[in-house]
Amino acid sequence: MTDRLKDKRALITAGAQGIGEAIARAYAAEGADVLATDINGEVLAKLNAVDGIRTQVMDATNAQEIAKLVGAEAPFDILVNCAGVVHHGSVLTCSESDWDQAFDVNVKSMFLTIRECLPGMIKQRAGSIVNISSIVAHRGLPNRFAYGATKAAVIGLTKSVAADTVGDGIRCNAICPGTVQSPSLDGRINAFDDPDAARKDFIARQPMGRLGRASEIAAVAVHLGSDESVFTSGIQINADGGMSI
Repeated sequence: MTDRLKDKRALITAGAQGIGEAIARAYAAEGADVLATDINGEVLAKLNAVDGIRTQVMDATNAQEIAKLVGAEAPFDILVNCAGVVHHGSVLTCSESDWDQAFDVNVKSMFLTIRECLPGMIKQRAGSIVNISSIVAHRGLPNRFAYGATKAAVIGLTKSVAADTVGDGIRCNAICPGTVQSPSLDGRINAFDDPDAARKDFIARQPMGRLGRASEIAAVAVHLGSDESVFTSGIQINADGGMSI
């Protein structure tokens, strides 16, 4: 622990597992007061035992729930948007409901949380917003049609928010992970007829020859949340194991 986030209050969506959980733990270890939220209260509850982390069940696509939570807890110094869903399929197999869900969870959730948290950040003339995008935002991958569209939208959203708030002392940046080991990835792999082969395929597309670790994405999020990055806004950091080379 080096106190890189000492005295900072952070709100994290989808903090129950995977990248969101790793960021919540990393932030707390760096001295932040973390409020981790997730729609899955049962899994989220395990973080209550971690010093520096409080939890609250919240649906990041529900405007009323977000407004209620932020109204009671703001201002936040850091907002980390991790909520996401991955659809498998092409434009020909993507249903309208798949498309709508992807944009609701992956993009609309960010719009809603940013809209609620920004006034408090602007009032204190400081704040960092960290959005989790993906390597698919700028590199097409097979069967990631809806997911790729939403993650590209996250980049546009990030740059737009950065441009609108740079004069208010706010910075907004995105992280684009490659394939990261997580419960979500395990679930997608196990849905294949041959999970062992599917895992090998996921690993094979990583130039480094391995899957990423959630802690490695969290390390980037710590930098973006800390005062180390006060001169950085509107960018995307590719933490992708070399996929964007």
